[in-house]
Amino acid sequence: MKKYLEQSVGFCKVNLPGLAVALLVAITAQFLSEHYGAPAMLMALLLGIALNFLSEEGKTVAGINLSSRTILRIGVGLLGARVSVELLAGLGASLIILVIMGVITTILFAVLVGRFAKFDWRFAFLTGGAVAICGASAAMAIGAILPKDESSERNLIFTVLGVTILSTIAMVTYPLILDALDLDFKQGAVFLGGTIHDVAQVVGAGFSVSNETGEVATLVKLIRVTMLAPVVLVASLLIRSQKTVEDTGKKPPLLPFFVLAFLFLAGINSFGLIPEALSPIINATSRWALLVSIAAVGMKTSIRRMLTVGGGAISLIIAETLFLAIFILVGMHYLS
Repeated sequence: MKKYLEQSVGFCKVNLPGLAVALLVAITAQFLSEHYGAPAMLMALLLGIALNFLSEEGKTVAGINLSSRTILRIGVGLLGARVSVELLAGLGASLIILVIMGVITTILFAVLVGRFAKFDWRFAFLTGGAVAICGASAAMAIGAILPKDESSERNLIFTVLGVTILSTIAMVTYPLILDALDLDFKQGAVFLGGTIHDVAQVVGAGFSVSNETGEVATLVKLIRVTMLAPVVLVASLLIRSQKTVEDTGKKPPLLPFFVLAFLFLAGINSFGLIPEALSPIINATSRWALLVSIAAVGMKTSIRRMLTVGGGAISLIIAETLFLAIFILVGMHYLS
């Protein structure tokens, strides 16, 4: 017992300063979001980048590293509580297939275009997965299972920043597209939920049109969130099948614990086993964990390294966003 207490005290002493800083940044980002309408994820990221020096040396380094990895995985795993089979079945088979195909084809498009443009496959898959699935959350989940190199942190922060900015732009402009294309209520909801990257921006765009549009758009978005687990699983299998793995030389686990947590929570939520009073707590915990981790990721990234990504990378993530939007629009046209 004494040994356990000593280890606990030692763990807190090493990690608490960095954890406290990341939490403070997350709280500040949430305050800015609530009072000024700025996306909380984007604010946490930018504030974190401004504090990059804290991740280089000193007492906060260990806690920042813990926040950017372990807390990230906890936040992603808890996303599973938002998914259920009943929610998905309510949309209809054809639209579910369309949204799933949008995810798959966008990732394939990213990898193919990335290969043609001579981007590293990890970067292409990271950006494609983030655009296709659920923005910053997907980027961080995929980044957690990819083999690491000297550009991993830079690529992750660029992807998170890119999808967050594009998602915010889409939240404002996509509702205008609904009017321009004269889409009906259900088509408009599917377009918003099937194309905007982050859940919060889908909610913002959908409910800015109508309550019904917001509800269906959020449901469509959760279908894309559901794809996070199988995409990460398939990627893990492919990475494990490689003969050589960068960095430590160790293969990543077949199923990372956060994917298992995601699937477990989605399963018990489908059977209605998560108490109604507990569900908001789990969702809030997931959101805060992701905010804290994204603040820590920002602190681990320098602007100087970000600028080395180049215009080609920006073009790639914009091309992926446009591809997904066009795919969903064309798909709905043929289904109608």
